[in-house]
Amino acid sequence: MNNIEAQIQQATRGDNQFKVPRPPQFDDKAQQQQYEKQRLAAAFRVFALYGFDEGLAGHITVRDCIEPETFWVNPLGIHFAHIKASDLVRVDHDGNIVEGHFPINNAAFAIHSRIHHARPDINAVAHAHTTYGRAFSALGQLLKPISQDACQFYQNHAVLNTFTGVVAETEEGDMIAKALDTNSAVILQNHGLLTVGKTVDAAAANFVMMDSCCHSQLLAQSAGSLIEVDHDTAMKTRQVNASDIVTWGNFQPLYQRVAEQDSSFLE
Repeated sequence: MNNIEAQIQQATRGDNQFKVPRPPQFDDKAQQQQYEKQRLAAAFRVFALYGFDEGLAGHITVRDCIEPETFWVNPLGIHFAHIKASDLVRVDHDGNIVEGHFPINNAAFAIHSRIHHARPDINAVAHAHTTYGRAFSALGQLLKPISQDACQFYQNHAVLNTFTGVVAETEEGDMIAKALDTNSAVILQNHGLLTVGKTVDAAAANFVMMDSCCHSQLLAQSAGSLIEVDHDTAMKTRQVNASDIVTWGNFQPLYQRVAEQDSSFLE
């Protein structure tokens, strides 16, 4: 039994009767590339749904399955709610646009290229300047395991406690990648949140969850003292909530919602 199958058996019931959805497998790389571009475009629609758009800020990337030293990113100046798969831009780790018809945000290149380079185990990176992410980042502290959902990030995220302004150089991207280390997320002090995943589905769903956990902790802290989940329980909970199948699965209802509203992102 492989890792995904073991995770499904742990996290669900009824798979033998109804077949729990799984990430698709591809023999055709061109087909996989188009599918992943469509999932990336859908992730931007999800971010728009949650209001994770602030002017030109924010970017999500996915590693290209055909040329892994390149990645797909959103074009500059198109609202997340309008991005289509055909709008996406492919860029290499030197900053050259190799496919697409739009310019891109330089910070997207400086940050994401270094993370993709440093973390061959992940394929997608999500970053945005959200209300709760910005507010929580100003505290310069880690999320605490105060809920089942927050346990996903227990000993699974970090804080970069240096802010140098708008990211413009790859050296700053290296700082973020170093702070991220082997975790699934990093809080960028005075800046926002960044999450990663083996799929763009997971990276985007992790971001939605982390922003929500920031909101919850801000509310709880304003009301009184926090009661934290103990270490062993938090680790046991993280084993399920941070698994590949659960983080991928968390995106599927979000995908269904944006697809029902407007499926033009597939184009």
